[in-house]
Amino acid sequence: MYKEHTVCVVVPAYNEEKLIGRVLETMPDYVDKIVVVDDGSSDETATIASGFDVHILRHPVNLGEGAAIATGIEYALLEKADVVVTFDADGQMSAEDIGAVVNEVLEEGVDVALGSRFLTARPKGMPRMKKIGLKLATIFTKLSTGLKITDTHNGLRAFKAKALRKIVITQNRMAHASEILSEIARNKLTYREVPVTISYTDYSKAKGQSIFNTINILYELFTGGGK
Repeated sequence: MYKEHTVCVVVPAYNEEKLIGRVLETMPDYVDKIVVVDDGSSDETATIASGFDVHILRHPVNLGEGAAIATGIEYALLEKADVVVTFDADGQMSAEDIGAVVNEVLEEGVDVALGSRFLTARPKGMPRMKKIGLKLATIFTKLSTGLKITDTHNGLRAFKAKALRKIVITQNRMAHASEILSEIARNKLTYREVPVTISYTDYSKAKGQSIFNTINILYELFTGGGK
């Protein structure tokens, strides 16, 4: 699909039976391999995902999105992927944007491409508290890492395999997103933000993070409580 490069997408999923099928059905147009990490779901997430051409990894208990991504990345590297993409399972993202982040890595040569919902107009339907939480997380990231970014907690990213081998994810839950940025800074990896679309629905808002979740994320980063 990408000439001589193999692109693998990692989809962490926890109780996403309502949308996992819709998320997976358009991905084959943009990637070579799909890995779904069922993070201890108690619903039919894994059963529905098994109806698609994907590889399913399962955690026996819910460990958190960071742990699921780490599991998926480890598998993708074992499968000799050249580029690994992370993609959320809640239906907020568009598979069409996968090509944009992959192109930034393969054609422009950066180590990591980071999706950003703020490089264009403000995402429609974004809750006010969500915006405040993301702003606080972005300020914290700039102060702690020096990275100049606009969107700290965007789950759509593309990594060169060689870059991923330098990144260590220890945060099991949502603080992993900030930890990845810290690892980019620590290892002096090249990066660039890419405009992506995030769509907010009643379903995604119900599962989304409030300002209190952001406080928890900062707490996890300082104390290691998300490990």
